[in-house]
Amino acid sequence: MPEGHTIHRLAEDHRERFLDRQVRVTSPQGKFSDSAALLDRQVLQTAEAHGKHLFLGFGPLGWVHIHLGLFGKVNFGDAPAPPPTDTVRLRLANPQSYVDLRGPTTCALITDPEKRAIHDRLGPDPLRLADDPDGAWARISRSRTTVAALLMDQKIIAGVGNVYRAEVLFRHGIDPYRAGKDLTHDEWTAIWTDLVELMREGVRNNRIDTVRPEHTPEAMGRPPRVDDHGGEVYVYRRANLPCHVCGGEIRTAGLAARNLFWCPACQHR
Repeated sequence: MPEGHTIHRLAEDHRERFLDRQVRVTSPQGKFSDSAALLDRQVLQTAEAHGKHLFLGFGPLGWVHIHLGLFGKVNFGDAPAPPPTDTVRLRLANPQSYVDLRGPTTCALITDPEKRAIHDRLGPDPLRLADDPDGAWARISRSRTTVAALLMDQKIIAGVGNVYRAEVLFRHGIDPYRAGKDLTHDEWTAIWTDLVELMREGVRNNRIDTVRPEHTPEAMGRPPRVDDHGGEVYVYRRANLPCHVCGGEIRTAGLAARNLFWCPACQHR
């Protein structure tokens, strides 16, 4: 499932290609046809993200709410757009660009109150400038749940996925099995601040890089990572490989239905 930086990047890409311009809206697959007919030839007024949720604003007509889930894909292209396949749930197009949405968990036209209800059930997002980490801290600081599970709970903090969860805990030397209530406020502040910077970099580069300058392939004289999930990382999907910092073996285990990665030597309980 895409992490929050990808969804914010998609919002930027929609604004760049379609903002304040009339768009053709179709649903070749047919599952969004009625809403597409209402939006066709209207102006896209805004695009925004909160966590893993994308919202395309069409003024009084409402918002297209998109959640990619595990299988959703978004593909942008330049005009002329090729004939769409019957797997395209939603196509936006103008004389310069087009974008196709396939396989999302959610693609629905919603009202302002429905959009607000989605925001209300999500935690603060490190990529939303106005979001306050204190709301997340209030829940984390009294929880007996592991910090690794809390970071993946979208009701507590929105947008963090398996990669950022593993990497930010490594970067701060925090054992993923530590209970939330055992974090200090300073540790939480450092985690949040780091997530803000890492995820902003993810938006800019459209990939996840988390290693510090002294641990890059160039600095260490090691081969670059080859992985379809992104750039240079410390522990994510590096099980049984040596840690870039201490040389110890990276561990993996299941936690909350996802694979957890960590370095026992660097991340102390």
